[in-house]
Amino acid sequence: MKKHNKMVQQAHHKTGYHHLTQSDRDRIQSMKDSRVKQNEIAKIIGVNPGTVSREIKRNRRKKRTKKGKRDGPYSAPVAQQKAYVRRKYSKYQGKKINENKPLRQWIIRRLNRHWSPDEISGRMKLEKQPFYASKTAIYEWLYNVWGQRYCPKLYSKQYKPKKQGSKKTKRTLIPNRKGIELRPKEISEKAEYGHYEGDTVVSAKKTASKKALTVIYERKARYLKMSKIDSLKPALFNKAIIQMKKGLNVGSFTFDNGIETIKYEELNIETYFCDPYSSWQKGGIENANKMIRVFIPKGSDIGNYSVKYVRMVERILNDKPRKILGYKKPIEVMRENNLFIKSN
Repeated sequence: MKKHNKMVQQAHHKTGYHHLTQSDRDRIQSMKDSRVKQNEIAKIIGVNPGTVSREIKRNRRKKRTKKGKRDGPYSAPVAQQKAYVRRKYSKYQGKKINENKPLRQWIIRRLNRHWSPDEISGRMKLEKQPFYASKTAIYEWLYNVWGQRYCPKLYSKQYKPKKQGSKKTKRTLIPNRKGIELRPKEISEKAEYGHYEGDTVVSAKKTASKKALTVIYERKARYLKMSKIDSLKPALFNKAIIQMKKGLNVGSFTFDNGIETIKYEELNIETYFCDPYSSWQKGGIENANKMIRVFIPKGSDIGNYSVKYVRMVERILNDKPRKILGYKKPIEVMRENNLFIKSN
């Protein structure tokens, strides 16, 4: 009993909101099956009681009966899948436009006639088209990389996205952006060396720190370099990239669509961009970031880590044998394939 109370107290002292994980949902199901009250479940996993209540209500299995659907038992795997699908599609309402060719073409034709998104959406419903997109979804599509080329067709600039908290989300268009679909086959399939992915590792929001790490990662050799930056300003990001690529044979970069990348043209290197919300398209550096987080955990302030410490982490990871490399080290593969530029 003492052990149980201690666990409850420790969990109760957790602060800050977090999305429930598969592990959290497994524990909720186990305790619910054991008839533990919801308030007690919330204390044990360290969340607000309302979080547990909403989780059970929204993500429980539905049973079909003669009178229709009704709530069934709570199942952790079902809940995890429901939550995943909900989050995936809530992040980007305009995604369905890009994936639905007839819908996309219908919208584009009317944008070319200078219809507003509200007029397009309303007319779509009036004509009872076999597809539909709300005006908000159309704006989301227009303001993202898939639809940004059609923004000049808008005659009104009055639309403002809903506020998220007290800060406004700035929508940034990346000039002359090349999508990842244009990346040559030999790069995408890792048929040759010298092609890098780039990303940033940021401090936790609760620290209010702007400090971050710029990371570049050779896709085939699994070699990485890191540099501390004071903020995600494009000039600082570029300066870090330029410094890190000295002494390296770099053929191309692949980035996501963050604000820090908007001045990528100043790097004078062939650059490609992932689709929105598709971090898996640069899975190598995402995996590298997970390894970095062993040494610089999520929730920490990167400003608290010295340049010397960052260099140490870099050396450890580049000196780590990798199964995919036949248990060679990334530093060894780089040397064997002459991927370093020798200074005179």
